[in-house]
Amino acid sequence: DIIPQPLLDQYLSMTDPARAQTVDTEIAKHCAYSLPGVALTLGRQNWHCLKDTYETLASDVQWKVRRTLAFSIHELAVILGDQLTAADLVPIFNGFLKDLDEVRIGVLKHLYDFLKLLHADKRREYLYQLQEFVVTDNSRNWRFRYELAEQLILILELYNPNDVYDYLRHIALTLCSDKVSEVRWISFKLVVAILQKFYANNANALGLNFINELIVRFRHCSKWVGRQAFAFICQVGAFF
Repeated sequence: DIIPQPLLDQYLSMTDPARAQTVDTEIAKHCAYSLPGVALTLGRQNWHCLKDTYETLASDVQWKVRRTLAFSIHELAVILGDQLTAADLVPIFNGFLKDLDEVRIGVLKHLYDFLKLLHADKRREYLYQLQEFVVTDNSRNWRFRYELAEQLILILELYNPNDVYDYLRHIALTLCSDKVSEVRWISFKLVVAILQKFYANNANALGLNFINELIVRFRHCSKWVGRQAFAFICQVGAFF
């Protein structure tokens, strides 16, 4: 009763490979682009009407189709709610994490927006996978690592200090030694944000351990770029 059935049937038929060959090779991409809007119109109670179509698009051979879905999966999660997201979107999200960089960047740009919608136990499972974002198909794709650092600054609030120390700290230190200065600079902000996280949660011992690690790793580094990194970290920290 929400929209005419023939209109919905016409939309769902867009994923038919025969239509892509005879009508428009970009039709699946257009379908993927508009899917969150269709889902919002139908409501979560009618998600079953779109589920198969979404899964078909998520496994489309064209990476542009998968990329389109990756950029909007966080919006769909808001529409569907936590239960449907955990059941139907998390498996697809996990597949996007292992896809081409062109697809992974869509997930990465809204990583915080998606993770914050998950229950704490499910969210914690991704701590083990965040390290994988440091590695890209093309090492010259430095904007990927820059985006990771930006997202981690936001993601810090989703995890407790011990998890931050055990998992996110290592990623931050790796990014601080990146070959690209833009990545290093945003990573210095991440380091300071981690220190703020520790002291705001009275995890003073973790904060002190991290400071000592920064001193050993950068302040006493044999290379000037390491010592410069320590000075920049102090400079960033002075503004907070």
